[in-house]
Amino acid sequence: MAFEPPRRLVRALGEAAPDGDGWLAKLPEVAERAVAQRELAVERVQVPGGRSSLVVLVRTADGTPAVLKLAPRRARPESERAALVHWGGLGAVQLREGSGGGEREGCDEGVLLLERLRPDVSVRSLPEAKALLEAAGTLRRLWVEPPGSHRFETVAERTGRQAAAMRAGAVADDEVAPLVDAALAAREELLAAPPEQRLLHGTFRQSKVLAGDRMPWLAVGPDPVVGEGAFDLARLVRDRVEDLVAQPSGASTTRRRVKRLAESLEVDQERLRGWALFRAVESGVRARRVGRERDAELLLEFASWL
Repeated sequence: MAFEPPRRLVRALGEAAPDGDGWLAKLPEVAERAVAQRELAVERVQVPGGRSSLVVLVRTADGTPAVLKLAPRRARPESERAALVHWGGLGAVQLREGSGGGEREGCDEGVLLLERLRPDVSVRSLPEAKALLEAAGTLRRLWVEPPGSHRFETVAERTGRQAAAMRAGAVADDEVAPLVDAALAAREELLAAPPEQRLLHGTFRQSKVLAGDRMPWLAVGPDPVVGEGAFDLARLVRDRVEDLVAQPSGASTTRRRVKRLAESLEVDQERLRGWALFRAVESGVRARRVGRERDAELLLEFASWL
């Protein structure tokens, strides 16, 4: 079959690498080779799919439903593989093949074979209060000690790169400069005394928690990082941001959400607020940089409430 990438993936990759890196051009060949090497039967490409990978619904040689995921190197697929191995299916989707990227002779980097969940049923489909409860419960299971001598990126490293881009954005945009200053100050204070070091999902939100058979809800698509739990939880705070901004009580609802989530996962409320501020401003500045002005407006308004 033709492995045509969904429009959302093409658009997102264009934003991340405007000059291109050749991955999309090689994708059909890599996908065909991965299917042949694993003797898979292809059902369909998942649409709209993710923003950093091609997801293909397949069946293994014995008829077991599975998912073939292909991602470019900049999406850190081998880091995802290592995290999934460490979690061992507790709270997250399971790998359907060995732990090493090169254990199958001739295999391409960035190809993962995963258990099949229900791709069209995420926690986001639940009413808001129930969705937050189930998402938080899933996240709690993922926060474990990182493996010894791990090579995962740390929160300090990841946010350091982001902070540099935020400073550049603030110089070119006086409107966002005060929020950027506040976010960067919060980051410095938070990194001065982190309370723990855990393996985190890294990009956790309601749409990353899918219904499964082995467990009711399982996380997918991690971009793992090592740091404090409040950093992970901060992204969940702004889920359904468009709904929050649309309601007159959006600011007070956001503050109540911070309090509720902090208490449910035993996270310091002020640290959660600080990371929610940093992550919202970072995402807002990045959205403005690539021309997603509506997203930028929503995120920066949300950040102003924190």
